[in-house]
This record gives sequence, structure tokens and C-alpha cells, in this order.
Amino acid sequence: MSKLPKVTGRDMRGVMSYPPTPALPGAELVEAQDTVDLVETERMIKALITDGVDAIALNGTLGEMATLTLDEWKAFAECAVQTAHSINPDFPIFVGATTLSTRETIARTRFLSELGATGTLLGRPMWGEMVAPVMEKFYRDVAEAVPEMAMVVYDNTAAFGGIIPRSVYRTLIELPQVVAVKYAGGASVGFRYHNDMAHTGTRFPLMPIETDWFPAWEMYGEDLVGMAWSSTTAMGPDPVLHLRDALQQGRVDDARWLTERLRWAHEPFIVGQDFFEFAKYNIPLEKIRVNEAGYIHVGKSRVPYTEDLVPQKHWDSTFEHVERYKQIITEIEARMGARNK
Repeated sequence: MSKLPKVTGRDMRGVMSYPPTPALPGAELVEAQDTVDLVETERMIKALITDGVDAIALNGTLGEMATLTLDEWKAFAECAVQTAHSINPDFPIFVGATTLSTRETIARTRFLSELGATGTLLGRPMWGEMVAPVMEKFYRDVAEAVPEMAMVVYDNTAAFGGIIPRSVYRTLIELPQVVAVKYAGGASVGFRYHNDMAHTGTRFPLMPIETDWFPAWEMYGEDLVGMAWSSTTAMGPDPVLHLRDALQQGRVDDARWLTERLRWAHEPFIVGQDFFEFAKYNIPLEKIRVNEAGYIHVGKSRVPYTEDLVPQKHWDSTFEHVERYKQIITEIEARMGARNK
């Protein structure tokens, strides 16, 4: 009998944090080698788990999957998984393994399985746009090759050249390896989300970003959207975790207020104004805001997506976003007190 993942889509509840890959000084240089800051990686994983996130996903776009060498990726994955499981052997940790090749993706996923990772965060090859039948075969091939690994499907319309068609969702619900979808691409909770959910139902959550979580929860309830994804947690997770607690405890007024404050904090950040402009500078802008917030020190971005190429106006609006985030942390603590951790 084939092995199956340790978790299912019904287990996915709470906040899945998406932190960066910490970098040592000089990581932005072309000749840089062994750039992962493993000391900060260990501290980052411990801090996020201790502070209360429910799952961690690594090596997506922000996690610089595309710009790490194989040795760097392996060292980072090993450090992160071992650190997480030293705190809680059952903590759900997913490590990205998306490459341009199904064979290489499978090889990396098998490496993660040997490490004991819960699963993988998996986008799709993007050298050529994948039509629905090719996309379906890709996910089936990976699931069949490494059946014991859970899979968080990474839906990013900018990174992967389009949406996941509804017909592909019909395939994904047949794969027990698929336990969640990171629903992204600038789409708020609207018609596409509703229509895709019509196919997935309670099989696994289509995770919205934290600023869309409350409206999705109001419309569909915990059974359908019990988990959200958040890279903002890398700036300090408390505001997002307060929102989780309010939703799970049925404190609707608090959840509405927290969502309004989170959206206000995000207003200056380019991602909410022009997603495809943000996608041009995604990695450095995310690292700029995380470093400026001070919860984690993640260093500079790796070539070719480096901070020196980001227009000054995006630096300025990102700094304003961080100042607003720091302000709402103070506001939330004043209104709700410190979270029990």
C-alpha cells in the first residue's frame, strides 16, 4: 500500500507563515557562495513557532527558491526542518521544491521526505506556460513519485504565467497529497475564488492572504477557509495571530477591526495597488520590509533580484507601510492586550 502524507486538508487550520531565506553579508554579489545565514534561520523558525504560527512554508518566491544554489537550498531546508521538529516533531513545515523540470522537482521532494519535512510548497514549471492537461500531469507525477509528501499548491498568476484552471482543481481534489492552495496573484475574495471553491469545497482550503481572510470567513466559514497564508508574519506575527484568534473564537467585531487595521497598514505597499508592478520587485521589497520591521534579519536579496534595482518610490512606500504596521502593533496591544503564547 502506498504511503500517504501525515496531514490532510482538514488538518490545515490557522496561519501558515511564509518567511524569507536569511542571507549572510555579501549574498547579493554574483560570486557569492554559501549565502544562507543558518544561525538566523534557526532563530527565525524558533521565534515563529514559539510566537504561535500554525505552519511554515519556505522557498516560494520570497524564499528565493529560484536563486539559491542546490547546496544552499539543502542546507537551509535541513536547518529549518530540524529546528522546527526539535520544538514540535509534528509541526507542519513545507519546503518549496519548484524547478523547471519534473524530474528535478521530484528529486528535491524526495530529499525533503528524507529530512522529515511535512511536505512541499509546489508551484509549477514556468519556462513555457502550462496548459491544463500538462499542469494536471505535473501534479499527478509528483504526487505519485513521492506519495508520502503533503503538497501545498502555489497559485501565483505572475510567477507561473496564469491562473490554475478550474479543470485542474477537479484533478487536485483527487490527490490526497494536496492539503492546501496558497491562493495569490492579486485576486481578492471574488468570483474566481468563489468558482474555484465550488470545486474544492471542504477537501482542502484555498488559503487567502490575511487581509482577505475575514471576508472569506464571513462568506464561507471555517470549514472552507480555516487557514490563511501570510508573509507579513515575518514582520512580527502578533497582528495576524490576533486575527486568527478572533475568528476562531467568534469575535466578529474584533476580526473586522483587525482586518481594517491590517488593510490600513498595507495601503502604501505597492502589492495592493498594482500586483503586477509589485511582482517585478517582489523579493527585494519583501526583504526590505522584513528587515525594516526588525523581527527577523534576513539580509539582502540574491542576484538577479537585488534591492539596488528597486525604484526609490517603492522603497519610500514600503517604509511607510512598515511604520504603519508598527503603529497597529501598538494599537492592537492597547485594545486587546498581549497574546497568550
